[in-house]
Amino acid sequence: MRKIDWLWPKSLPLASRLFFSHLVVMIVGVLSLVIISKVSSPRFFVLHLERLEQRGYNLFDIRAELVDGFEIAWRRSTVWSVLVGATAAGGLSYWVSKLLMQRLIEMEQITQKFAAGQFDARLPLSDIPELNRLGVSFNRMATSIEGVEARRRELIGDMTHELRTPLTVVRGYLEELADGTIEPSPEIYLRLTKETKRLERLVNDLQELSKAEAGYLPINIQSVNLRPLLESLVEKFADQLLDDGPVLRLECPSKLPLVLADLDRTEQVLVNLLGNAVRHTTKGSITIRTWTETSHLWIAVIDTGVGIAKEDLPYIFERFWRADKSRARGAHTRDRHSGGTGIGLTISHRLVELQGGQIQVESELGLGSTFRFFLPLA
Repeated sequence: MRKIDWLWPKSLPLASRLFFSHLVVMIVGVLSLVIISKVSSPRFFVLHLERLEQRGYNLFDIRAELVDGFEIAWRRSTVWSVLVGATAAGGLSYWVSKLLMQRLIEMEQITQKFAAGQFDARLPLSDIPELNRLGVSFNRMATSIEGVEARRRELIGDMTHELRTPLTVVRGYLEELADGTIEPSPEIYLRLTKETKRLERLVNDLQELSKAEAGYLPINIQSVNLRPLLESLVEKFADQLLDDGPVLRLECPSKLPLVLADLDRTEQVLVNLLGNAVRHTTKGSITIRTWTETSHLWIAVIDTGVGIAKEDLPYIFERFWRADKSRARGAHTRDRHSGGTGIGLTISHRLVELQGGQIQVESELGLGSTFRFFLPLA
């Protein structure tokens, strides 16, 4: 029974508990005042009377009447003080409790809307600093979640669009082979293999991008020298260039300062940038250039290829960006015809950021492009 009595207040609403807690504090204060006053006030009054008698006043015969009169006046004033104070304190406690509960009820309603999928719901500002800070934190979280949800929906839509094309091609060839409309040939099988490889690259890139955007991509930051990596990449990509194609050059000091970076992720970024440059440059040159600036090491991939239109540059690092999204020309449109997945630059952008750097692009249509990024020096 005692345990139930202790648990009973916990079942009360918060407003009732706040109100009762204020009343308890008020009652304790009033009782303390009454008890202390009851014990000390008559004694102090008698001492005051004795001091008056020492000054020559004759109060001995009326001392009892004076003390009784003081106690009566004290009791009446105490009763009225308790009544007025209790009423004022009770009303103030009720108002404060109601104000707090009103804000909490608003928060509950907003969070219920948010849980139901209304990600644009936001908490209003409050006059109470603590609740206002809570509201600001919630609104910041809601904005972040709304952005994640928007990117998720966009990713699903883009992924569906990108998967549809190779799947349609594969299904078309398989149906025609099954119906006997076309004869099996090595060329047909090579086309099917090309589309399946494209599907595989797309799935792998999507997995890499999802990990990078969610912050789950492992990054192993160390002090590294990028000179050997740049030399090996130049050698690797030079074998892919035709004799009448562009010239691949490395403009890099023989000794580079150490940088804080993940060597594997940096290689992944450079492979993406060099792969794009090779696909979109048929003549001229592709140059890897490095230079040091304050506390950063800059690495640039410069080509003399087809370039990117000025109006397209703000969207170049968006995943699956296409020219048919009300834009003149897009990097992904070129990637689609050249074997890219359309998210290589998005992945590169995120990988550079995870290493504490920043990637930039400059380009002019028909004159070439420059992709550069920096990494912090060790």
